[in-house]
Amino acid sequence: MYYENTLIWTKAMDIADLTYDLVEFLPRDERFGLRSQITRAATSVPANFAEGWTRETKRDKAYFIAVMHGSLSELKTHLQICERRKWLDAETLAPHYERINELSRMLGSLRKRWRDEIRAGNLEMGTKRREK
Repeated sequence: MYYENTLIWTKAMDIADLTYDLVEFLPRDERFGLRSQITRAATSVPANFAEGWTRETKRDKAYFIAVMHGSLSELKTHLQICERRKWLDAETLAPHYERINELSRMLGSLRKRWRDEIRAGNLEMGTKRREK
């Protein structure tokens, strides 16, 4: 299965698309400030999933899921700043926050499952089980 066929990547791409729609409402003078940071964080989410998906080991994949999770948290924080500055209202942001929270839960679940498998020694090709 390719990463483009996964639910996580699809949801991440939807969030990136919607984020680009949201930043259109920010003040023009934020074009190179917060607006740029928001779009970089949003595009980092699906990009890191795609990069991690191509890695051989679950340990490597888990690293990119962690980075992706961090970018998602960064995105949410930037949007919360916009809300506090009253550039975007809570009603507009609520569906976006719901999508972010849903994807965050999915990533947390995947990371936990992979961490548990790594700890149990069920590693994929390209890794060696540590001798105790």
